[in-house]
Amino acid sequence: MFRLTIVTCSLLFALSAGVDVDWYKNIIVYQVYPRSFKDSNGDGIGDLNGITSKLEHVKDIGAKVVWLSPIYKSPQVDFGYDISNFTDIDPDYGTLADFDKLVTKAKSLGLKVVMDFVPNHSSNDHPWFKKSIQRIKPYDEYYVWHDGRIVNGTRLPPNNWLSNFQGSAWQWNDVRKQYYLHQFAAGQPDLNYRSQALDQEMKNVLTFWMNRGVDGFRIDAINHMFEDAKFRDEPSANRTDVPKDDYDSLVHIYTKDQNETYETLRSWRELMDEHSNRTRSDPKLILTEAYTTHDLTTKFYSAGSNVPFNFMFITELNNKSTAMDYKNLIDKWVNTVPQGSVPNWVVGNHDNHRVASRFGRRRADEITEMALILPGIAVVYNGDEIGMIDRQFTYAETVDPAGCNAGPARYFLKSRDPERTPYQWDNSTSAGFSTSAKTWLPVHPNYKTLNLEAQKELYYSHYQVFKSVMSVKRRPVIAHGSLNVTVYDQRVLSITRTLGNDTVIVMFNFANVPVTVNARAALPLSPTLIVHTVSVGPNLRPGTTVFTNSITIPASATVMYTTPNIFWSKDEYV
Repeated sequence: MFRLTIVTCSLLFALSAGVDVDWYKNIIVYQVYPRSFKDSNGDGIGDLNGITSKLEHVKDIGAKVVWLSPIYKSPQVDFGYDISNFTDIDPDYGTLADFDKLVTKAKSLGLKVVMDFVPNHSSNDHPWFKKSIQRIKPYDEYYVWHDGRIVNGTRLPPNNWLSNFQGSAWQWNDVRKQYYLHQFAAGQPDLNYRSQALDQEMKNVLTFWMNRGVDGFRIDAINHMFEDAKFRDEPSANRTDVPKDDYDSLVHIYTKDQNETYETLRSWRELMDEHSNRTRSDPKLILTEAYTTHDLTTKFYSAGSNVPFNFMFITELNNKSTAMDYKNLIDKWVNTVPQGSVPNWVVGNHDNHRVASRFGRRRADEITEMALILPGIAVVYNGDEIGMIDRQFTYAETVDPAGCNAGPARYFLKSRDPERTPYQWDNSTSAGFSTSAKTWLPVHPNYKTLNLEAQKELYYSHYQVFKSVMSVKRRPVIAHGSLNVTVYDQRVLSITRTLGNDTVIVMFNFANVPVTVNARAALPLSPTLIVHTVSVGPNLRPGTTVFTNSITIPASATVMYTTPNIFWSKDEYV
């Protein structure tokens, strides 16, 4: 009873202070990869001022949050995920003053700013690591160090743990005379959260950025933060299709998903809630990245994450998945989200092939429409709203350490360069990303025809589809309506949202031929609906009336149908 009283009082205080405790529950989060979004100074590298100049686009497509991938000071071994100063901006991207301008501009547009927080490791160029090498207290315990083993007179790493980027996760340091752990590149030593001093340092980092106006954090690789204290060997995955030094050759029961991770996240949630209460601001948003099981992912909700990334569109579904595969996974997610929380749907990100490459260009709109119409939060990667696709790289062109370390024969299996190419704004030099013809990664050669400016002029385009669906997402029927997920004839997936007299149905035809369904036989629908939005390709015009007892969905198409009041009233609800 006491705890319930505290929660109620906190909620009443928030309401009286004009705080919106539910602001994030039906939003689009738009991920910006800063290095590839917009270059403002012609050096071929995207930067903060470039992002600021394009924030109107983020607002235009209906996003509420702009999430920035790392912009911290860094040697750029892993393009920003190797941080040498957690409270400063890398010169490639600008200055703290530039960051402050970005935040000010975002807030003037009604956008919230979320930063990447990279807690698992720092750069080996970080002053903490240099002091840790020298055993200067308390920095001597800021990283994971080990003496290693002596086998037949030979010094060896402590165990068989492997790096995500190939080979042993242990690196010998000849000054300290110990091995340090690095679950990613050798230039990214793992931090030790069993050190109370390090734990406090990272809380200070969060506070620093919240004081500068940051509205939340996307927490990178959170489930790697703790490792087995006994340093036990991990079991073999018994795979013959990968080399023995490949990360996927082991089952990671001792280097991932440790219970202490959830305890640390709870302390960060408390820190952020205290900051929001003290500053009388909206609750801070926490997004957590963990490629793990469904149960361990949803467990992050109870530890304080608002958005434990749901990667089902990336890791569990592909261009061969059936309508029933989608239904089963959607139902599983919706049914296991704790009461009071909301689901989330990740369309793509900077670590995985683009959605139009994973599912095919004809289905490029399919996943984004699902993410926008399903209950909760849609997470969209920059460029997916215009159907950008991967650029293929040679090994000589590859710069991503994951690809480089895999070698010429396997680099294409690991490299993340294909999905990180510069944003395609228009058909000018370097797709309007930069005035320089040479950019840090080459622009995709299709930019002459596939770009935002061109799509704004077209009646049918990925951009126009995205905008049309976004206008519906903002309506109460999506924010608060009931959900029904149905499969017709094993080939058509139907997602229906209903609130009062308002109905929205999106039908996804997985067949390569037209399919006709009787939707009214399965759902209590009005006799007619209006075609609201059609995926790029099919020749079916919005505004067309259809009879719900005989709806024909074109081959491989996605079509949204609504009640007439929604179609004819296309105002956007804020």
